[in-house]
Amino acid sequence: MSAKVLTESAAKEARIDMIEDGHGTQAVHDVVVAIRAARRSGSANTKTKAEVDLSGAKPWRQKGTGRARAGYKSSPIWRGGGVVFGPKPRDYSKKTSKSVRRLAFRKVLSERIRAGDVLAIEKFVVSELKTKSFAALLRKQTDARRVLLISDAFDETTFKSGRNVKQVTLATASDVNTEQLLAFEKILVTQNALEKLAERTRPPRSHGTAG
Repeated sequence: MSAKVLTESAAKEARIDMIEDGHGTQAVHDVVVAIRAARRSGSANTKTKAEVDLSGAKPWRQKGTGRARAGYKSSPIWRGGGVVFGPKPRDYSKKTSKSVRRLAFRKVLSERIRAGDVLAIEKFVVSELKTKSFAALLRKQTDARRVLLISDAFDETTFKSGRNVKQVTLATASDVNTEQLLAFEKILVTQNALEKLAERTRPPRSHGTAG
């Protein structure tokens, strides 16, 4: 079965909570920045003058040599000396609330659906473990070069066949993030994945307290 463009009306029938106005733009920015910041290793490290492995002895006497005074070889002005204000290991991660992440996800998904970039398909399964078979099946659905394929789950054959296809990323509906929704030319979603995506756009149920 070939993929069809997921229209706004079809998305609403699937119970996807669409954003109709411009609300959520800042949330998208904040979430994407946080996702990218979390990928930074923060492992860059330089040694200060106290950490370099050099003698603490005075390189020459204070007076009488005609040279400038020098107190230690680990001085930052010497080659091999310490580094002033150099990078140290740090955590670049930024915190975003669940409500902001949900809003950003809704915003991007709504915009991609509105732009006609989301394609719906009943299922996407490759019968034999071949990259060529995966690519052929994908070409039947879309001619886009960069494709994000979202399913509720991938069987081993489909996953292994598709993981080496360039410009294509496989993601589950539970794990796909806002940045991924923005990064691809087209988004191919299976029917079961639509249900999970719809759940992620709706606010959690509030549990009332007994009076």
